[in-house]
Amino acid sequence: MKKILKIVIPILIISLLAFMGYKVVSKINHKKQVAENIKKMPTFSYLTLDNKVFTQENLVQNKPTLFIYFNSECDFCNHEAEMVQQNIEQLKAIQVVFISYEPIEKIKQFASKFKLLNHANIYFLSDSKISFASTFDVKSMPCLVLYDKENNLIEKIKGQVKIETVLNKFTSK
Repeated sequence: MKKILKIVIPILIISLLAFMGYKVVSKINHKKQVAENIKKMPTFSYLTLDNKVFTQENLVQNKPTLFIYFNSECDFCNHEAEMVQQNIEQLKAIQVVFISYEPIEKIKQFASKFKLLNHANIYFLSDSKISFASTFDVKSMPCLVLYDKENNLIEKIKGQVKIETVLNKFTSK
């Protein structure tokens, strides 16, 4: 019995280490692939507040884009929306796309609360399939993803950030 245990235990340990190594390498490769995929704006498909499909084709060409991944109950997300509303004039040249996995009604209430409806450059989208986070490699809220007018990634910013910082990222590109 002891001989069997002396053989089985090392085999189990080696197998476990090999499996863990495989998982780590797979995760690193996946992260590299996602990072490569978002260098150019990836294809996406979400729903507007009118329940219509909205894709990257609906965005205005040759205009920078700011994606803001948010949740209506997140205090930092609320502050981001407030800053957008207070700086609406400085953001005229940028497409601002608010996106949330919440139901459309909650997103409408959020947009209305901050008086961000009916602006030509501001969109609110529902990610009902919860794919934005994996497509754009987002793991926190709020998260801002900035693209220049050629749809090249400028930067991905996790957490709340001052609007001046965002505007500087667009102008320094």
